[in-house]
Amino acid sequence: MTLSITTQRDNLLNSLLPKLGQLIPAQSIITEVEQLHAFECDAFTTMRQLPLLTVLPETIEQVQHVMRCCHQLEIPVVARGAGTGLTAGSMPVENGVLLGMSKFDQIHEIDLDNRTALIGPGVRNKAVSDAAAPHNLYFAPDPSSQLACSVGGNVAENAGGVHCLKYGLTVHNILELEIVTIEGELITLGSAALDAAGYDLTAIMTGSEGLLGIVVKIRVKLLPIPASTRVMLAAFATIEDAGNAIAAVIGAGIIPAGLEMIDQTGIRAIEELMHAGYPVNAAAVIICELDGSAAEVEDELNNVIRIFSELNATDIQIAENAEESTRIWAARKSAFPALARLAPDNYIMDGTIPRRALAQVWKQINQLADQYQLQVVNVFHAGDGNMHPSILFDSSDEEQHQRAFELGTRILELCIDVGGTISGEHGIGLEKINQMCLQFSDAELQQFHALKQAFDPMQLLNPGKQIPTLARCAEFNAMHVHHGEMPFPHLERF
Repeated sequence: MTLSITTQRDNLLNSLLPKLGQLIPAQSIITEVEQLHAFECDAFTTMRQLPLLTVLPETIEQVQHVMRCCHQLEIPVVARGAGTGLTAGSMPVENGVLLGMSKFDQIHEIDLDNRTALIGPGVRNKAVSDAAAPHNLYFAPDPSSQLACSVGGNVAENAGGVHCLKYGLTVHNILELEIVTIEGELITLGSAALDAAGYDLTAIMTGSEGLLGIVVKIRVKLLPIPASTRVMLAAFATIEDAGNAIAAVIGAGIIPAGLEMIDQTGIRAIEELMHAGYPVNAAAVIICELDGSAAEVEDELNNVIRIFSELNATDIQIAENAEESTRIWAARKSAFPALARLAPDNYIMDGTIPRRALAQVWKQINQLADQYQLQVVNVFHAGDGNMHPSILFDSSDEEQHQRAFELGTRILELCIDVGGTISGEHGIGLEKINQMCLQFSDAELQQFHALKQAFDPMQLLNPGKQIPTLARCAEFNAMHVHHGEMPFPHLERF
């Protein structure tokens, strides 16, 4: 006889709660349905699922205890940081535990001699730089959500930001991770030194989206604040001119700290909200930040001005002080709040393409937008080819909602077709799991599953995310090619 959902939930709670209560205070365990709604999704709000319960541990020992209890009872666990993810990567699974790491928000140590900081996974990204600033140091990765997002989440998704072109993604800026395994074992990956013996498991853990272990401590690199920084904004009359300008800067051997691009709709939305002086009649603007020694920066600034001028820039603004630089960047980082004024919903994509294909892909995205009768705004990290097309739609209109997600799929396929990838920094989660079938071969996916099996044989850590089964891929690929016919009937289905 099949148990009802309510009965099954009650039985699981009756088994799990007494065990958790041996070490976890009652106030740190949430079981009321009304309160659990706060944890049912991340910032990808179109996918939702209530957890069995939420646990908010405060110590590593409590995390270990939760994992041991769940491992013993074979209950899935999904880790969650600040909930700012954009791919349903931290969405709970049915009858699973949601492990909230927000209370791990301590900066344990700033090591000035070695320029590192040891922090908890719940520390906000910007808080690391704020703590290091009195020592003339900072933490380079700076995703647009850095005021709210946690570094543990940055590790899970391998987040980047506007400065990753020069300073790398999260994986390039961490040295050591302490993680708790599904069995509750505490292990250290990497080293406080510049290198560690053995396989680079720190890199494997970074970007693994909570499928391999629970991060409880992170040692990050701190960099000296550059002696000189200059910010400029250049306007272009065509997409082609802007794309060519990006390629020409990199081709000249100049690696800016940041190199961003925004299309006309994005410019106008940002300007309406922020009044930052963006040129609203431009087809595109490029924001370029240069940093280093004063002499180096001035030389590069002159070269970039020359390149932009030769490639038909219609307007070039040079920030003359820190206040003007802050104004330009604050407006850029307000792009997605600004777009919220244009439509009820915003599907923010994340794909990476070769820089040479920027103009081509940008034009094709606009053609796809016309085909699907939806507005797409392009705001992205142009220097490293990380695009963030934003599809504006109304989720209350089911037909429009469906068109938005079909358009998103086409954009990801376009990224693959030009030699790019389906994620630059947002991760895969559930949002892009089907497109993993297009990005990778069966043999590659089998290797991903083998790695998962090595860390989590019972498939309890964030199950069903990031790595599709071969059965799912067989079904998706065939439906994708054969327009909805049901192929491979012998394969197991979800």
